[in-house]
Amino acid sequence: MKYLKTLSILLIALSIITTNLFAQKTNKTLADFQLKNVDGKMVSLSDYPNAKGFIIVFTCNHCPFAKLYPPRLNDLNNKYKPLGVPLIAISSTDTMIYEEDTYPNMVIKANEEHFNFPYLFDEIQEVAKNFKAQKTPHAYVIWKENNQWIVKYNGAIDDNGMEPEKVTESYVSNAVNELLANQPVKTSETKSIGCQIAFRKK
Repeated sequence: MKYLKTLSILLIALSIITTNLFAQKTNKTLADFQLKNVDGKMVSLSDYPNAKGFIIVFTCNHCPFAKLYPPRLNDLNNKYKPLGVPLIAISSTDTMIYEEDTYPNMVIKANEEHFNFPYLFDEIQEVAKNFKAQKTPHAYVIWKENNQWIVKYNGAIDDNGMEPEKVTESYVSNAVNELLANQPVKTSETKSIGCQIAFRKK
């Protein structure tokens, strides 16, 4: 428990120190993408013609903070996929730095943790840069408007990574619920807390 509290403090401090240089503002239009899933198939947004929106979560294998969230990601997908808002997870971290995030290890993790959602490999990090994702985890809620995908929320999944039973603000759920009710998203942006995505230097 002492380790977890220390980890939480360190991650929060890191998040505060790091400037959100890549923060994707809301109401921006995003292009579709196609990435390899852990089942070997290619996945794109266009594969879901009836989707009203998506929960997109940039995550990875190695980050201690990201490791806290897979059960909650399964829960989000279970709840919202039947309502037309499936969850897609994407790993974009530089595998030259973090071997744990290589594609074969992604396959192992998805199987061991029984992911019920696509876990996509952003090998050249193009999608993360397009979204301007910064941390793992970094969540987005995107919504279809006039056949375009618009960012309606970006930031943290909720307000308590360490203790899910003590969550008081479920940012992603709140945003999706408001959009499903045809209401504006009250909290459209928060600070994502976690490990910095390592972008490969060219």
